Amino acid sequence: MTPVAGTKQQEKVTYQDVADYFLALGNETGEPISNLKLQKLVYYAQAWHLANTSEPLFNANFQAWVHGPVIPELYHKLKTYGSAPIQSNAVLNEVKNRFDSNTLTFLEQVADVYMPRSAYELELMTHMEDPWILARVGLEPNQGSENTISEEIMARFYGAKIHSRTK
Repeated sequence: MTPVAGTKQQEKVTYQDVADYFLALGNETGEPISNLKLQKLVYYAQAWHLANTSEPLFNANFQAWVHGPVIPELYHKLKTYGSAPIQSNAVLNEVKNRFDSNTLTFLEQVADVYMPRSAYELELMTHMEDPWILARVGLEPNQGSENTISEEIMARFYGAKIHSRTK
């Protein structure tokens, strides 16, 4: 299934709002979410939103780190958890109020597709996809990077997946 974004651009959504949505959903369902997994969930929300609307869901750049796409600011806020599940007080019914109905439906679709997957599985998935691969051209597998993952490439790559499924 391909998540489908609403046609109306959500006003003033931040990466933190999206992260809080996934953390609140994890609290509600009992699904532990590590920093690694959260980064990938937020990445896929941005990627599919770009693919569907040609507009970012939020303003933040992902960098092509060794373990996949990362928003450095989000990572640094949560790095004290290491690989352990993030402890969050986010409450789903409260977090949902930050989004319009189209965006909320879109985030639910992203969650349906990606939440059941492990952090490691999500990492492997991003490592097989052009946006991360192209941002790391010329780098060794374990070499650090601050290279930005292009939103244009994200939109094109995931958009092509949508078009191939609708044919």
